[in-house]
Amino acid sequence: MKRLLSILSLSVLAACASQPDSIQSAYVSDLQYKQYDCEQLTLEATRISNRVNELHSQLKETVDNDAAQMGVGLILFWPTLFFLEGGDGPQAQEYAKLKGERDAIEKVAVIKKCEIEFAPLSKTETAKPTS
Repeated sequence: MKRLLSILSLSVLAACASQPDSIQSAYVSDLQYKQYDCEQLTLEATRISNRVNELHSQLKETVDNDAAQMGVGLILFWPTLFFLEGGDGPQAQEYAKLKGERDAIEKVAVIKKCEIEFAPLSKTETAKPTS
């Protein structure tokens, strides 16, 4: 019986979506940004930051929904836990790729000595030019 419960627990936890802050950046080569000037890098960083913010909110909502469903399922009816949506889907993959693109832009900006201030990737992901 204990074995069944531990297998059930592991399968349910595996179905839950990951917190956006724990999703690792995917590797993106900085070569695609080598020809960009500082203004283009700033615009691209702003575009990516806006999309990262959107995805962060969506992924956070998915995590919160999974947690609520799990809480209700554990209390009321555990077989419903098999129907958790969860898991890291295409949004999480896009989020990881965009974080990698942001890292590549930041690397090129440093090499080109562009004055772009990158906010930490957490709750406020925006890139702002410093004047």
